[in-house]
Amino acid sequence: MSKLEGEVYYPSKEVVARANVKDYDSLYERSIKDREGFWAEEAEKLEWFKKWDKVLDDSQKPFYKWFVGGKFNIVHNAIDRHLKTWRRNKLALIWEGEPGDLRTFSYHALNREVSSFARILHSMGVRKGDTVTIYMPQIPELAFAMLACAKIGAVHSVVYGGFSVEALAERIADARSRVVVTADGGFRRGKITDLKKTVDEAIKRSPTVESCIVVRRTGHEVYMESGRDFWYHDLQQLPIACPDGQECKTEVMDAEDPLFILYTSGTTGKPKGQVHTHGGYAVYTSTTHRYVFDIKEEDRWWCAADPGWITGHSYIVYGPLINGATVMMYEGAPNYPYPNRWWKMIEKYGITILYTSPTAIRGLMRFGDDWPKRYDLSSLRLLGSVGEPINPEAWRWYYEVIGQKRCPIMDTWWQTETGGFMITPLPITPLKPGSATKPFFGNEVAVVDDEGNEVLVGEEGKLVIKNPWPGMARTIYGDPDRYVQTYWKDYEKQGWYKTGDSARIDKDGYVWIIGRIDDVIKVSGYRLGTAEIESALVSHPAVAEAAAIGLPHELKGNAIHAYVILKQGFTPSPRLEQELKDHVASEVGPIARPEDIQFVESLPKTRSGKIMRRVLKAKALGKDVGDLSTLED
Repeated sequence: MSKLEGEVYYPSKEVVARANVKDYDSLYERSIKDREGFWAEEAEKLEWFKKWDKVLDDSQKPFYKWFVGGKFNIVHNAIDRHLKTWRRNKLALIWEGEPGDLRTFSYHALNREVSSFARILHSMGVRKGDTVTIYMPQIPELAFAMLACAKIGAVHSVVYGGFSVEALAERIADARSRVVVTADGGFRRGKITDLKKTVDEAIKRSPTVESCIVVRRTGHEVYMESGRDFWYHDLQQLPIACPDGQECKTEVMDAEDPLFILYTSGTTGKPKGQVHTHGGYAVYTSTTHRYVFDIKEEDRWWCAADPGWITGHSYIVYGPLINGATVMMYEGAPNYPYPNRWWKMIEKYGITILYTSPTAIRGLMRFGDDWPKRYDLSSLRLLGSVGEPINPEAWRWYYEVIGQKRCPIMDTWWQTETGGFMITPLPITPLKPGSATKPFFGNEVAVVDDEGNEVLVGEEGKLVIKNPWPGMARTIYGDPDRYVQTYWKDYEKQGWYKTGDSARIDKDGYVWIIGRIDDVIKVSGYRLGTAEIESALVSHPAVAEAAAIGLPHELKGNAIHAYVILKQGFTPSPRLEQELKDHVASEVGPIARPEDIQFVESLPKTRSGKIMRRVLKAKALGKDVGDLSTLED
């Protein structure tokens, strides 16, 4: 390999020796030259009731179909087929609750729980094609409910268990759900989140809902409406059977039948229900998971996301279970009751791979190196990052302190709409802190201007994907026109998918995601990514986290205003403010010097950890902050 430019971390000989893929370039080239052949080969690794007639149907672009004519069910591949092998007795799930309670399930036990849940859903009148809304804390029953829906051919719509009444009601109404699955509550930072109360309020606004299944988690008293609300543990005791018997057979589905709807919310407009299907999604999530994280039978995989987001769907529930992995799941906050919680669990359970967000990494980094250094993290062999671009300072801390310079970081870029990783390293890839590196197999990406011309090397532009891929969302539920307008209209002539992100590609072909196109500040005619300014601030030893916004300025058009959370041991002062302004000017350039820096205790974030800059901007301008349903606190 020729020498790469910039700060590069090369994988060790040990990592390369045990990697599932030894040569990225030749496999990538083959996957582009014969895309359908590549995906057919990956699909052959799963079990089909009937093989497909055609790998890709592109006759109605951009409504692509994959594995057309194939008969399939994702649950057959995530559970049923493992029961015929020694994996039957392998641990499928290790779960720890925030109070410290522990539950584990083998693949055999997972099947028992999912079949039981499937019988209950069937008894509530749920049939193939119906949509069930799930609003739960991070407990095993959330995964059981998702898998049970898929098993009987129903569509699940998981709504993150922290969303407001309005957000939940809107999603129930859009999906027209007759059944809601929830819990009495969950634990977060030592407090009970009263989920049932939120569901009760949402159901008042949702005339379609007939039944509500409630899992007992916290044991606190909740309102139960007779004839509508049912305790899950009571239903489990009843002699309910499916039409095909006690076991509840896995429904034979068409590869293109919908598996789930997952809502993404933009800054404006109603949430977009992304529709994912059984066949293509299963092939894509399992393939990306297996190659990128180099999955081995002995791995203990921990994706520290919530199943309520796409990361949890693809890389807690479906991808890992299809690959027969042992999955770790944790209910609570990373720093509760102390900032040692994650490191203690890695040591306790022998976790081998940790996949989390830059926000979580920065949040734990602010407590210093002593907390993780008290624990034996030697079981870790790979690390991962997801959700937003990771700033180089956090990347280095994650690599040096948590990975102890042994564990390559798989910095993955993808979206709810893509279903799985699109741009990502493999364990054998030389890494540059802050870059998602190269496209995953089968994918061609480009950075272009508004007309679709590729920009020069190192220049910023709009990131597009030039090809269809099996994990792609098929449409926006109930609104195909919006699907076309949002993702395909801008580059209709070329047939490219618009990601909505800005990026640049360096001389080595490495992709650097700058952030959402909306997160770009134009100062005196120069375009500056908020991520760039925030990275510069976080690279200062005093700063734990930062957010940057642009506010109107008479001369510059926009001026940069920054919000900063300091690390322990540092206190706000005018001198420190000046030092940080100078630091940004030195790191990025004088044009990026913030006009104003405010020291704050917290930042408004979505529950998936993304900073809600529009909220900061609206507050600064004295405007209405808009929809706060995705706000964490």
